Amino acid sequence: MGNSQHRKGGKQIRLSQKRMDTLAGWSFILPSILGFSTLTVIPILLSLVISFTSWNFLDGLGGMKFIGFDNFKQLISDKWFKDSLTNNLLFVAGTVPATIVLSLLTAIAINKGVFLKAPIRLMIFMPYVSSIVAVSIVWGTLYNPSTGPINSFLRSIGIADPPGWLSASSWALPAIMIMTVWANIGYNMIIYLAGLQGISQDLYEAAKIDGAGPVTSFFNITVPLLSPTTFFVLITSIIHSFQVFIAVFVMTKGGPGSSTTVLTYYAYRTGFDFYKMGYSSAMAWILFLIIFVITYLQWQGQKRWVHY
Repeated sequence: MGNSQHRKGGKQIRLSQKRMDTLAGWSFILPSILGFSTLTVIPILLSLVISFTSWNFLDGLGGMKFIGFDNFKQLISDKWFKDSLTNNLLFVAGTVPATIVLSLLTAIAINKGVFLKAPIRLMIFMPYVSSIVAVSIVWGTLYNPSTGPINSFLRSIGIADPPGWLSASSWALPAIMIMTVWANIGYNMIIYLAGLQGISQDLYEAAKIDGAGPVTSFFNITVPLLSPTTFFVLITSIIHSFQVFIAVFVMTKGGPGSSTTVLTYYAYRTGFDFYKMGYSSAMAWILFLIIFVITYLQWQGQKRWVHY
């Protein structure tokens, strides 16, 4: 009888301790959950509701008028929306492959054991952790068509009429692409370095014994074994490229004309310059659906080329 009561008491103590541990755990994560819910989840859900309304936020909640899918229907005939979507797709198509290739080549070069590896790695990574506003301002100065060092260098090598860069419709978007690739190489390089250090050197030695050269080893060992890393970099790079905003806002304000207007910037102007919050929210949800579909297709397609 005494043993039974002792076991029962021990069990109750363990249950009580488990409850205390659970309570302590929830007390640690509750502030984060509340912050995430208040600042992220609730605004996202509210934006979905607002996308079905016509609302000038200056009129207060009383000025909100439900209009169904009219905002989404209007997007079909909106020339600025089509231009913004086209610019976004061009931006993604231009920056993502270049970022992946240059990041991989940089990581391989540094992983081989270059002189001053740590300082060079830090120098390449610094643009990613720097303020994108400051980086955009610096690159805006570099792109100055009259006094910028880029055009000064081009003139010094014999190019009499260098590009106008941010002031030219045909060059403004590529100019922002170049800056974006430069700024993002560092982060992806670190990811690839981690992947490269996880590949056993025995594989390269065995391939070398079999007569494989550096190029053969790269395409038959490095690329396949880095495919999970490449898959991660691909998804994050596409999402990041679709969400480009600050560089456009600081460097060009969407111009000249609509040459650098992307979906995020157009949605921002529609909501906060033209006070069409419903229309702006509809664009934001279209952007979400585009990213979701592309990510889903990538997730399904990775089964064919990603090797774990």
